[in-house]
Amino acid sequence: MSAQHALMTLLMEKLATNMLVLPTLPEIAVRVRQAADDPDINLHAMSEVIALDPALAARMIKIANSAFIGRSVKVSTLNQAVTRIGLSQVKNIATAMALEQLFVSHTAEVAATMADLWRDTVHVTCVAMACLKLYLPQHKHDSLNLDTLTLAALVHRIGVLPILVEAEKYPEVFAEPEFLRKATDELASRIGVAIMRHWGFADAFIEVVSQWRQPLCSEAVQYTDFVRLGLLSLGYYRDRRDSDKLIEHYLKQGLIQNRNFMQDAQVATAVADAKAIFM
Repeated sequence: MSAQHALMTLLMEKLATNMLVLPTLPEIAVRVRQAADDPDINLHAMSEVIALDPALAARMIKIANSAFIGRSVKVSTLNQAVTRIGLSQVKNIATAMALEQLFVSHTAEVAATMADLWRDTVHVTCVAMACLKLYLPQHKHDSLNLDTLTLAALVHRIGVLPILVEAEKYPEVFAEPEFLRKATDELASRIGVAIMRHWGFADAFIEVVSQWRQPLCSEAVQYTDFVRLGLLSLGYYRDRRDSDKLIEHYLKQGLIQNRNFMQDAQVATAVADAKAIFM
């Protein structure tokens, strides 16, 4: 049995029997989410929770001062940053910023693949954020919000992580990038949905994780649509007909203003501002 066949068989069996080891949400993200769900929490108490992780605290201050947020007066303390971001947004933003901790490995091949995955995920996320930021002022009654999209985009391929962990046992598969791509594409969404449920995430996140691969055109604008814009910018959809169908649909819906939307100066600036948050 080839290493590729053995890995695919193992993954399918473990997925079918709920034996696949799913990643654990970083501890600081769990604490922040639990605190945010407390009806009696206040901004000061939330700041104390975030302060338990100095790296996350620094990230929150950076986000509050970012060009993407668009405030001219800088904040210098965590309390000020949490106040500016808002209690309702901190839960998702803090979780999003903690996710990078999951994309690590002590095996060189897996670490390199995870680094590429994180890089592409951040790119997709920043394009999605930029497009939604430009879309919302013209659609003020829409219920979509940036913090939810940011987290949804960052987890859209979370299902790849358990696949790469299992692949560590079969180092030969890393010499077959096309097989690994096929395996992750076929199984990532199913595994990702299991992770979202394991973490207790809301339906909005499950919808993105389950649908991002499919070039579907729905009447209602959804978070998944903005994630697909990020994927389009990476050339993810290999069938040109799928790409063209999505572009035409998003032009009609007003998500983008022209076919070459990544060349739009406003989009390019917003993407750069979003990427600065992750640097």
